[in-house]
This record gives sequence, C-alpha cells and structure tokens, in this order.
Amino acid sequence: MAPPPAKMQEIHQFLSSALSQRGPSALPYDETTKSLIRQHLLNLISSYTSLDPKTATFTHNDGRSVILLQADGTIPMPFQGVNYNIPVVIWLLESYPHYPPCVYVNPTRDMIIKRPHTNVSPSGLVSLPYLQNWVYPSSNLVDLASHLSAAFSRDPPLYSQRRPPPQPSPSIGSGYSRPLNPYQTDGAAEVYKKNAINKIVEMVHGDLVLMRSAREVETEGLLSLQSGLKRREEEINNGLKEMVNEKETLEQQLQVIAMNTDVLGSWIRENQGKAKNLLVDLDVGDAFECSETLSKQMLECTALDLAIEDVVYSMDKSFRDGSLPFDQYLRNVRLLSREQFFHRATAEKVREIQMDAQVASIAARLHS
Repeated sequence: MAPPPAKMQEIHQFLSSALSQRGPSALPYDETTKSLIRQHLLNLISSYTSLDPKTATFTHNDGRSVILLQADGTIPMPFQGVNYNIPVVIWLLESYPHYPPCVYVNPTRDMIIKRPHTNVSPSGLVSLPYLQNWVYPSSNLVDLASHLSAAFSRDPPLYSQRRPPPQPSPSIGSGYSRPLNPYQTDGAAEVYKKNAINKIVEMVHGDLVLMRSAREVETEGLLSLQSGLKRREEEINNGLKEMVNEKETLEQQLQVIAMNTDVLGSWIRENQGKAKNLLVDLDVGDAFECSETLSKQMLECTALDLAIEDVVYSMDKSFRDGSLPFDQYLRNVRLLSREQFFHRATAEKVREIQMDAQVASIAARLHS
C-alpha cells in the first residue's frame, strides 16, 4: 500500500532539501547522481511504507565520520505463515549508486542476532549476493529490499530475548500472594517517556519541515537569480567579444583604404601631366612601366601564373576532345602545376614585402 499523499509530499520536500544543500552542509554525493538517489529512495518508500528516509552520521572503519542518507525502518519477513517486521538500516554511502549500499540489521532491546547466520554478521552487517553483484545502473533499493525479505524468510536473523518469569514473593499470614510483575511499573514509565519523546520529536520535526520549506523556496529563488546573472554575463561577454572583433576588422579595412588612397594619390600626381603627351598608336604593353624591382617581379609572376592557367585549360579541353593522350596530359599538368606553385609563392612573398613597405610609409607620414 502506498503511503498517504501528505507523507509522500513531506518525503519529497525532505529529499529535495537534503540533496540541494551546498557548502559544508552538503551531502557527499556526486551531483550527477543526486536525482537518481532521490528517485531510488522515493521508489523504496512507495513500495515499503515502513521505511523512512533520514540523514545521520555514519562512521567508517578508519574513523571518518560523515553525514549520509539512510532508509530506517522495518522489512516484512513472512515466516511459517506469519509476517514479521525485521528492523534494518540501509546506508547510502558516498559512492552510491555506483557501488552498493551498506545494510545493517538493527535489533531492538528485546531482540538478539542469531549466531551463526548465513547473511548477517554478529555486528548486524548484512551480506547478500545481490549486494556483492551490484551493477550500476540496473541495481536499485526496491530489488534490494525484496532480496532482504526473501533471505530473512529462509533464515530469520533475529529472535526475541525472553524475560525471566517473575518469582513469587511470600506474604505474612498466608502461603503465597499473587505474583507481582516487576516490569509493570517500569513499562508504564517507559511508555510515558516514549510518548513524551515522540511528542517532542514531532514538534521539532514540524519546525524543521517549515524551516526546510522556507529555505528551499529561498534557495530556488537564489539559484534562479544566479542562473539569470550567469546568462546575462555570457551575453555581455559575447557582445563585447564581437565588438572587439568588429573593431579590429574595421581598423584593418581602414588601413587598407588608407594605403590604396595613398597609392592612387601618388599615381595621379606622377601621371597628371602625361595625358597630353600620349600618342594614338601607343602600345598597351608600354603603357605600364614598373618603378621598382619588386613591382616588376610581381608583374612577371602574375603574368606567368595566368599564362600557365590558360595552358592548363587548353590542355584539359584537348584531353576531353581526345587529341591529347592521357599520360602526356598528366605529365605536362604536373610540370606546369609545379612551376605555377613557385610563381604563386613568389608573388605572395613579394605582396607581403610591399604591404609592409606601404604600412611603414604611411606610419612615417602620419608621424611627420
């Protein structure tokens, strides 16, 4: 039978609050597995309503103490046609769910652990094949509880410790009076003490639930605000980066425009009076004269590159028409491509040198 909706809501709030803690009070579980841990515990409580999730201090064998989640309560054990409840504590260690939990039988004062037992040590530690063969992510707490119930049904780990029968006390004037139960008074006091403790625990638990609910709402608001701030920070950083890149691009374009303007201005000033002396039958090849060695080398490399491009185009057309053999076509294309590569590489180096010279010239004029 599933627990009441009010209790399930309370368990939901408790697990959400416990697993969302940050800082020194955070539980030592990996962030990527906290949602799976929460779902495992919810499934366990839905199937076994006698178990409750809690947080408590667990002490390792090396003496380290750490606050962990646990499922505390009882596991049903059918035995000889009667259902018994075996008190257990299921500890979710730091490595859960990649590694199995740690299960202890938690006997009350009137119970004793059976010795020897196949699956339970004298200290109460439970050892099952299901725990030894734990496989992530298929293994879970619901199946573990089912295996515990089945194993305990085959061999109950606890049995009741019988109290010694009360001894009759003699009375004056008659043989023996009605035997007194020395546990009756102690039992009433114990019940009163337990009721008082339970009342206090309920009050404290109610206050803690209210505090956790308020903290959970506050935490969700802060996390939402933090997420919004991080998103805006990323948008601002991206916008600033784009503006810096755009500024650098505009500066480079401005430098290129300034250089081209300077080159055109120089050419206009040098050739402004030459238009009147031009002849009608002027050869186009003599119209341009390189003023320096680099420009002449640039012109020659560019002319050779374009000429090789035309030759390769013509050879490709001849090969498609069938007038040029395939082996001759490949040999000539390889030779021409090699020569074209060197011409293009030389032209690129000359272009870089000319660009550096123009930048230096513009910088010198700006400083003068």
